[in-house]
Amino acid sequence: MSKALPIRALSTALLALVSIAAQAQSDHSSHGQADMQMEAPASPATTTADPHAGHGAMTGSAASGPAMDHGSMQMQGGSAPPDARDPHGYSNGLTLGSGDYAVPGVPRLMLADEHTFASLRGETLERRFSRRGDDSTAYDLQAWYGTSYNKAVLKAEGDVAKGKLEESRTELLWSRAATTYWDTQLGLRLDNGVGPSRQWLAFGVQGLAPYWFELEATAYVGSGGRTALRLNASYELLLTQRLILEPRAEMQFYGKDDPERHIGKGLAEASAGLRLRYEFSRQFAPYIGVERAGSFGRTADLVRADGGRAQQTRWVAGVRFWF
Repeated sequence: MSKALPIRALSTALLALVSIAAQAQSDHSSHGQADMQMEAPASPATTTADPHAGHGAMTGSAASGPAMDHGSMQMQGGSAPPDARDPHGYSNGLTLGSGDYAVPGVPRLMLADEHTFASLRGETLERRFSRRGDDSTAYDLQAWYGTSYNKAVLKAEGDVAKGKLEESRTELLWSRAATTYWDTQLGLRLDNGVGPSRQWLAFGVQGLAPYWFELEATAYVGSGGRTALRLNASYELLLTQRLILEPRAEMQFYGKDDPERHIGKGLAEASAGLRLRYEFSRQFAPYIGVERAGSFGRTADLVRADGGRAQQTRWVAGVRFWF
């Protein structure tokens, strides 16, 4: 009897496990039937279930929802009135000086290059001292009036010694801006002083070369077949913002002799100097300096024949200004 009890207990346990497995199988079978019933409306004509049928059913249900009413989303306020301004027509035909927005008596606006300006600049206004005592006063002035592109330019340069005008050159030029840094100049030149006066037709260029060299080159044609060429160059070395050292050189060439004015053919005159100025303001700057000047070739012979010196060193003191 003791052996029969364990066998009976084992049989009871096996029967319980079999019943639990059958119940689980029945539950899974019911889930499969439910899935098939849900997928059936999505593809009623298909007997084989599509693994992606569930996704199709979800998309179809979303698309079959109520349609959006775009008419209810129109902007408030209604349509524009018939006489409304065209949003793409900015000016609507209106122009400056006429139409609904015209202001009587107001002139047209002027651009920067249409304004006129004027200036007077004194490159040198100085007293020159030499060892022989033949001191003199020298000037180099330039005035202009006009726009950024076209100017009327007046240049005057000369020497006065013992109250007498020794040499004078005056030029009246029309200056036209050729490039950003260069002007072309065309006009007349008049020479006065020792000897008879001379008139010339002048053409040249003036401007700023690379590395901030200020250059000027002018050619002249006069009566009687006379020709001349004048070159001028200067540079500013800023020792400080106000203390400036300026080297300057000038040369003059002539095409033929003019004994009455002590001028010979070829390189006639040349000068080179240094001037140290202090700018109390940009418009006013006193300076001191030294300059070496001389005559060459045939011109030097004519100067010596008249009792002058062909070469000399001069100390200078003066003022540079503009306004």
